[in-house]
Amino acid sequence: MTAPGDPASERDGAAEFASEWAAQVFGLTLVPMTWREMVDFLHGLTVRLAAMLLAPGLEAAAAAQVGVDLVAAKLIAPEALARTVTVLGGQLLPALGLAGDDTASARLEQIIETLSVAHCRVVRDLAMDEQEIVLRSAMRARREAEDRLRAEQARARHAALHDPLTGLPNRGMFADHLDRVFAGGGTGRAAVCLLDLDNFRPINDSLGPAVGDRLLVELARRLGALAAERGWFLSRVDGQEFAVLLEQTGCPEDAAKVADKVLSAVGEPFHVDGQELTVRASIGIFESPIAVSTGTEALRSARTALHWAQHDGGGRWMLFDRERSAAQVRRYRIGAAMPGALARGEFRLEYQPLVHLATGRIAGHEALARWTDPELGTVPPDTFIPLAEDTGLIVALGKRLLTQACIETADRPHRTRQPPFVSVNLAAQQIRQPGIVADIAAVLDSSGLPPDRLQLEITESVAVDESPHATRSLQALVALGVRLAIDDFGTGHANHAYLHRLPVHGLKLDASFIRALNPPGTGSKVEAILANLISLGHTLGLTVTAEGVESPAQVDLLRTLGCDLGQGWALG
Repeated sequence: MTAPGDPASERDGAAEFASEWAAQVFGLTLVPMTWREMVDFLHGLTVRLAAMLLAPGLEAAAAAQVGVDLVAAKLIAPEALARTVTVLGGQLLPALGLAGDDTASARLEQIIETLSVAHCRVVRDLAMDEQEIVLRSAMRARREAEDRLRAEQARARHAALHDPLTGLPNRGMFADHLDRVFAGGGTGRAAVCLLDLDNFRPINDSLGPAVGDRLLVELARRLGALAAERGWFLSRVDGQEFAVLLEQTGCPEDAAKVADKVLSAVGEPFHVDGQELTVRASIGIFESPIAVSTGTEALRSARTALHWAQHDGGGRWMLFDRERSAAQVRRYRIGAAMPGALARGEFRLEYQPLVHLATGRIAGHEALARWTDPELGTVPPDTFIPLAEDTGLIVALGKRLLTQACIETADRPHRTRQPPFVSVNLAAQQIRQPGIVADIAAVLDSSGLPPDRLQLEITESVAVDESPHATRSLQALVALGVRLAIDDFGTGHANHAYLHRLPVHGLKLDASFIRALNPPGTGSKVEAILANLISLGHTLGLTVTAEGVESPAQVDLLRTLGCDLGQGWALG
């Protein structure tokens, strides 16, 4: 039997204890370790613990190192420490042959306490380090995610504010910038130049959208270089439309100079896919003090001016004019009010006599359309008649006025052997209506007006219309007994060969000839023209009427020239 502390006994006991210790903690390590590796590792610790128990004094650092080494072996779970404390306290002393040794028992308690504290401290520090690592990783991941989000947001903002084809600021960004400029107040001025390619559609349709897109990219590059050089804010606002914002302009001429530069740049040929392309552009300009305008008004007004430039032929710039715009707005309001006015019966007729210049007898009356709107006031016929023609309302309006003229003329009493006729204008759109002859016949029948008391005035543009329908309609009206007269004769068509083809009864000389007779009787060229026109009418057997007779002197001259009828305020 060996004595306590005997080396051989310690070796054998240490080996047996290491195996028992290993049995308690095997599988609790965070790092995979074989059974043999575990036993060998714990055997080394057991030998060190045995040396501490037999040493004259306890080195706390050595005991603490055991706890540190346990953590290093990844035996860091609370259960691993608990089992270690249990097995050390219950089996180490007997295994080493030190059972009942009070000194060894007290020393072992110190060792267990010291290594446990060290173990816990290291585990805590390790946990804190790992938490720090996790926290730092989380913070780094968050920063990276935020960076990615900011980058994505920046890309999204860029995509939302820029044109994907050209890379230029888009309409939204231009509008925002425009609003900021005009919302700033102050005494400065600013301008918007809105450009549109006049002939882009034919290029796009004939050569294909791909070529059209590359042309727009080249145009954007050319204008962009010009804008960067001069500090303009350039944007692609829509399709083939580009806008330039000019800040700190001094007057409209500053914007006009910019427009000239832009048109010059656009006029240079473009080379796209080996093809030389030439384009034209129109520009609308709005220039104003910023204190009296808004961004929305600036862009809208520039677009209005652009439409004016294109309407006038394109390839030019046009400056927005408030008076012209107001007139255009009024014209729109008039056009919008006309259908309702027609439905309410607001259009009426005034009658101007057509007087025999030789005798002063009234031969007939021209029915003149008049309109007074409750809100717009009196609207001149030279305003609402062209609008009615543009909108197609002239067909319904013309029929309504024709019916009214026939009814009122038929009901008007007369004492002469030859009762006066009524002269009514017939628009080109009315002539083109398939049932025009039947409609007029029905009006005459319902009103009771004899056909020979109706004269229809047609323009030279209708007279020279050689379409079969127009010709047949005019011939059918004459066959019905209706008179035909060419209105505003002498100004519309140089070739009067149509006069022998159409069964017309009269010519009405345009009022511009009569207005040019100031003073009349001076042997002017106008008198010679009038004499020839009157002679031409008489040669063809036509009644010649002079319109716009405003003075007795004009009446006398026209009578001398042999003009048959006169019409104007000088005659009633």
